[in-house]
Amino acid sequence: MSNIIREIEAAELKKEVPQFRVGDTVRVHNRIKEGNRERVQMFEGTVLKIQGGGARTTFTVRKESSGIGVEKTWPLHSPNVEAVDVIREGKVRRAKLNYLRQRSGKKAKVKEKIR
Repeated sequence: MSNIIREIEAAELKKEVPQFRVGDTVRVHNRIKEGNRERVQMFEGTVLKIQGGGARTTFTVRKESSGIGVEKTWPLHSPNVEAVDVIREGKVRRAKLNYLRQRSGKKAKVKEKIR
């Protein structure tokens, strides 16, 4: 990759990156602009995957809403992602939890990591 591209991407990185892993239950604070007003909406669910590197890093969060699975993917260094709070840490042995897509209800739970 070109040095010019690296310098541009380095300027776009956030100073403080939230620390979370795949399997964690997180609450994402997403900034939404509606007309001339701005508000923060929260999305709480399990982190399915983290992919990419540098300024291109994205993470996918899945939750069940009224029996329907909802997934959203955010760029980690986006200015629209205000904060990511870790609600509980999950105990998983995989980098990507795609198998959770076929499960619903209690079967879609991830075991909690005990410290």
